[in-house]
Amino acid sequence: MKIVILDGHTANPDDLSWDGLRELGELTVYDRTAPGQLLQRAEGAEVLLTNKVIIDAGVMAALPSLRYIGVLATGYNVVDIGEAHRRGIAVTNIPAYSTMSVAQMVMAHLLNITNQVALHAEAVRQGEWQQGPDFSFTKTPLIELDGLTMGIVGLGNIGTATARMAKAMGMKVMAVSSKSEETLRQMGIQKANGYAQLFSESDVVSLHCPLTDETHHLVNRERLALMKPTAILINTGRGPLLDEQAVADALAAGTIYAVGADVLTAEPPREGSPLISAPRCYITPHIAWASAAARRRLIDIATDNVASFLQGEAKNRI
Repeated sequence: MKIVILDGHTANPDDLSWDGLRELGELTVYDRTAPGQLLQRAEGAEVLLTNKVIIDAGVMAALPSLRYIGVLATGYNVVDIGEAHRRGIAVTNIPAYSTMSVAQMVMAHLLNITNQVALHAEAVRQGEWQQGPDFSFTKTPLIELDGLTMGIVGLGNIGTATARMAKAMGMKVMAVSSKSEETLRQMGIQKANGYAQLFSESDVVSLHCPLTDETHHLVNRERLALMKPTAILINTGRGPLLDEQAVADALAAGTIYAVGADVLTAEPPREGSPLISAPRCYITPHIAWASAAARRRLIDIATDNVASFLQGEAKNRI
């Protein structure tokens, strides 16, 4: 059994082990694979694992030995699922491995914006406290979260974990969700009467919905205009949930207060992004999923997916 990992570096930059997969077959791991290298590296592989390398109909047609594609992520838009089904190729993904890590990043962005710990710590390092006339000083407004409302779009695993963390900070939680009003009430969450209510009444909006045709540019000029000028927007979901130019313009105009984002429309942003230079916009390089604990779970689940496939089971099959 020939197993090839096409882009393993982000999941395992040599701090974890692929030994579980190595026990299942002849394993070759590539840190990164460019499109021009794909077919040569995957030749003869029965099991192919990918994170961001695209496996389309042409690739499948050129790899007659291919029986299984494992996506090393939750989202599986890098694989032509319809073509895989037509060819009888199994496809799996990794659900729910990064739930707590992503929810923690939501709170990290939120606390960075509201407390500006790094900014004030650096000011102390630069001598500003020593030179000040008072026992205390602030460089930005400090915002208390207790009593504020967090609006969550999407109450899957990550959205629900984020809601729990927000409630632990004393926040009220409102959500746009397919879950019933009674179910949300039992969770201590108010069901929003559509996007207009959520965007207009929330002090913080956090996005946890999948990227679809309906949610592409969910945050647009119209919805930004509904938000409070003190509102904070957090996106750890998918970059294209935001109309980035509209969000940058809203920040510049003071229509909203701040943005924390772990994702952008283009990654890496080779041509730049209007958000990178926008005021009060704090961007991390798509790392919410990447804690050591989450990556270890990812590798364990990926290994179990392959082992289950070899045993004739359909675990995490798409």
